[in-house]
Amino acid sequence: MAKRKVPSVDVAHSVKQFVLQRWFLLSLAFVLVSGIVGWQSLQPVAEARLLRNGVVAAVLFLMALPLPAERMWKAMQRPGPPLLGVVMNFIVAPLLSWGVSFGLRDDMAAGLLVAAVTPTTLASAAVWTRRAGGNDAVAVLVTIVTNATCFLVTPFWLNWMLGSRAAVVRIDMGDMVGRLAVLVVLPMVVAQLLRLYLPIGVLATHHSKPLTVLSQTGILTMVFIGAITAGKTLASQPANEAFSLLDWVLMIAAVLGVHLVILALGYWSAYGLGMRREDRLAVAFAGSQKTLMVGLQVALDCGLLILPMVVYHVGQLLVDTVIADRWRKQGERTLAPISPV
Repeated sequence: MAKRKVPSVDVAHSVKQFVLQRWFLLSLAFVLVSGIVGWQSLQPVAEARLLRNGVVAAVLFLMALPLPAERMWKAMQRPGPPLLGVVMNFIVAPLLSWGVSFGLRDDMAAGLLVAAVTPTTLASAAVWTRRAGGNDAVAVLVTIVTNATCFLVTPFWLNWMLGSRAAVVRIDMGDMVGRLAVLVVLPMVVAQLLRLYLPIGVLATHHSKPLTVLSQTGILTMVFIGAITAGKTLASQPANEAFSLLDWVLMIAAVLGVHLVILALGYWSAYGLGMRREDRLAVAFAGSQKTLMVGLQVALDCGLLILPMVVYHVGQLLVDTVIADRWRKQGERTLAPISPV
């Protein structure tokens, strides 16, 4: 009797596909753990402020370069959906998070508020909208507007919401406005101006995937720097102030809960206003997603815990993938032709 062959080739292929599809999340977990565990020997990396600022500016430039500005102008012809997305992202999300934050300990609450006041992610809002069958032009416009104005909006919200938490952080409004303008807005403006030169615009559009990989590598560098800082913070806590399991559970529940509530509010408020389904999907994703890059920069500049921001980012990637696929299938069933009996 012939022995049954083990399908080793199929297994290896499956493992390879799994790693390729989830390399960013796997790398995120690795740099987060290694930074926290090895923070003592890695302190010089965390203290290299020039390196951190350079990474932020480079990543925002690389993320903005493939963004098609012409899609933004198209979406502006019907300003209702993008305006609602901006309201959800920059008004509703901070207010909801501010209320939820009173159920968390101060350091985790401050980290949640940082996540809430950061702009829409440049990396995935349009992608997830398109994946669900939505109008990605609306998502692009929400992304550009929130990132271009974050240098004013983010410091305002943090100064107001953290004002009662003076023991946690003091916000230097002028310094934060200037820093975000230089590190976030300026690279995006330069990238969009370069796109006006047709050869660069075409090249950036055709090579958007390699640019995205480079951007994600920069994000991993920022997470690594933040993890080193978090490791030092956790190690320096007195035993009676260390995070308990309940603290972690409440923080994760609060972060994921805020994201899901904003996503649902965006969709159903757009529905109530009579917007088309594809616009409702764009409002839901662009209104609820947050960019890890800006959140990390703000948290590190203010000396705040980065973990809520990381949890928010990972949570939105995992949860929104499931939601986008489900909404896409619902849309396909709605549009499917009815077979004659």
